Amino acid sequence: MYDLAIIGAGINGSSLAYEFIKKGQKVILFDMEGIASGGSGAAGAFISPKFSKSGELKELIDKAFIYSMQFYEQNFPSLFTKATLIHTSQDNEEKYTLESGMVNAEAMCNALCEGVTLKKQKVESLYFDDGFWTIDESYSAKNIVLAIGAYEQIIKEPYIQLRGIWGHRIDIKTSSENKNILHQFVSISPSRDGMLSIGATHNVHYHPETSKEAYDLEKGREELLEKASQMIDLEDVEVVKDYTGLRPGSNDYMPLVGSLVISKETLASKSIQFQRKNPDYAMYTYYPNLYMINGNAGYGFVLAPYLAKMLQEHILNAKSIDERLAPARFFARWARRL
Repeated sequence: MYDLAIIGAGINGSSLAYEFIKKGQKVILFDMEGIASGGSGAAGAFISPKFSKSGELKELIDKAFIYSMQFYEQNFPSLFTKATLIHTSQDNEEKYTLESGMVNAEAMCNALCEGVTLKKQKVESLYFDDGFWTIDESYSAKNIVLAIGAYEQIIKEPYIQLRGIWGHRIDIKTSSENKNILHQFVSISPSRDGMLSIGATHNVHYHPETSKEAYDLEKGREELLEKASQMIDLEDVEVVKDYTGLRPGSNDYMPLVGSLVISKETLASKSIQFQRKNPDYAMYTYYPNLYMINGNAGYGFVLAPYLAKMLQEHILNAKSIDERLAPARFFARWARRL
């Protein structure tokens, strides 16, 4: 029996595993391909705020940026690089410079998962009985967290609709030197041992589970290098390694953190007025001890430590989560349309 089973070993699942292991909890982690094998492994893993006008997403990311900079530096200093970020708008009208950072994506996820039991398999079945969840008829846990990203969801609820954003990052050898993190058309890392990291293209049309043709790796490389060349002179370029994967985004761009509504049972309730402008989420029926952390889009390594801490405190200490992040908000909109 485990205290927590996490399905999905990207930066969300890995960060949550770390939070529960710190609390002395017994954790099992499932991923079909292994740790950081999807969108998280393909991420540039740059730690930066959101450069945009005010709004609830910017407010969230700015808080997470401050938290995550301290989190990585204090807990994983060998995997964290501080650097000046130079962010230039695509029209070259605005430029921002601030202290930022980046982490080694795959190494960071692996470090966060130290102490967990890892199972490299696709979870096919979940059912709840007598106070605990059974996974694939073989493992049991008191709590389940879904951190699968934009891939096929195990719990199929019609109101949960995540956007898949395909990402591609490359590591290159080059004689060109770069001292800062550059962000404009793509993100470029500082030089390290003659290497640069460039990423990531964003393609909302390609999805590995539904697209008829395979992703064109060579074309993706060309696009990355062409965009990077608009930002820095690149000479003697040799592509060393490609990283690809699917990032999850939500329809309103805010992440999803918290319990999942059982749509069928909630819709059957005659006491709920689904047309209310300000719904009462407490009236909904939820899956017992089943949670989600998802939808971070391109800010996974910024948001994940902050959101994982939030979800850990919710599960273990019943601390409330901001309703703007609740998956129930999507149920409320979906039910209103029905």
